[in-house]
Amino acid sequence: MFSEFPPAASETDLELTVLMPCLNEAETVAKCVEKARRCLDRLGADGEVVVADNGSNDGSQELARQAGARVVPVNVRGYGAALFAGTYASRGRFIVMGDADDSYDFGRLDAFLDRLRAGADLVMGNRFRGGIRPGAMPWKNRVLGNPALSGIGRLLFNCPVRDLHCGLRGYSKDAFLRMKLQTPGMEFASEMVIKATLLRLRIEEVPTTLDKDGRSRPPHLRPWRDGWRHLRFMLLFSPRWLFFYPGILLTALALALGLALLPGPLRLSERVALDVQTLLFAAAGVHLGVQMVSFALCARVYALRAGLLLESPNMERFTSKFTLELGLLVGALLCLLGLGGAIANVLEWSAVGFGQLDARQALRAGIPAASALGLGSQVIATSFLLSILSMRWRR
Repeated sequence: MFSEFPPAASETDLELTVLMPCLNEAETVAKCVEKARRCLDRLGADGEVVVADNGSNDGSQELARQAGARVVPVNVRGYGAALFAGTYASRGRFIVMGDADDSYDFGRLDAFLDRLRAGADLVMGNRFRGGIRPGAMPWKNRVLGNPALSGIGRLLFNCPVRDLHCGLRGYSKDAFLRMKLQTPGMEFASEMVIKATLLRLRIEEVPTTLDKDGRSRPPHLRPWRDGWRHLRFMLLFSPRWLFFYPGILLTALALALGLALLPGPLRLSERVALDVQTLLFAAAGVHLGVQMVSFALCARVYALRAGLLLESPNMERFTSKFTLELGLLVGALLCLLGLGGAIANVLEWSAVGFGQLDARQALRAGIPAASALGLGSQVIATSFLLSILSMRWRR
């Protein structure tokens, strides 16, 4: 994914790199670079300003150089790709990143550097604490998008931040390399915070202000599209919440209902009773629930192998105990149970000369038998797929 990036800086001989991703920011990039350079001088920090250019065709590169920045060309398109390449090529022990549209004040990076010097691995700006100027953020981002996505991040991953997608943030290069970030697009912002949380890195927040950007053209950000991309990434990054927990809950509820209906109709009142029709839907619920749990396991193993998720002791224990042979054995036993139920149904049918059977009684035995056959086959197929995904390849 990141093979086309410039080579990494051989040394981190500076204290601070101020990093700006750039795509056609000719109106503002020079002003941002000048603010950052003045801030470095004021703080007495040995540093540099790096502009990671993502293919600008409006002369942004030369304007950035004239203002005193080092320009890193990035051929891979995307917000995350630009930040990854810029960080990779930086010479600073610490990096503070921010957009080159003049919406963040690069002249006030004191709090970020202070926290990094004090040992923080990731320092997030908080625009809701620092202040959002009129017209700087659309109402749907300010009222709906950012609070909702930040809340989901806290729920799914226990992220200790209130402004998950603030574009002004600082981190140590060592922490960045430990995160092993993968996404080249806007999801990079979510992935950084989530992985820092999962790695139990030291994350802190500082107030920061957000001004209206200085561009005359529309911003690259598309609120609904990019908001959905962040939400989608967080859900895909958490197979437990997307598949496992809903699957376990659905399986348990459907199985309990099905077991209650096996002996006979379940009467709710004098006029209302649940019978074989409900048993059929309960069986479908068990199938769907088990399938969701299977998806969770496969997604988790794939994400671990792809580097999207971090190693988990619980998952390691599960994969060490779960083998292809064990899955095949469980699946085969379920298939045998289902086959036994099917044979019993045929024998019952033959006892009446293959004539008319009581439909309710036949379905009460046939539905569990068919379900066991289906579940057994599913367990066998999932076991093979998990085994394929778990295979370790030499890269």
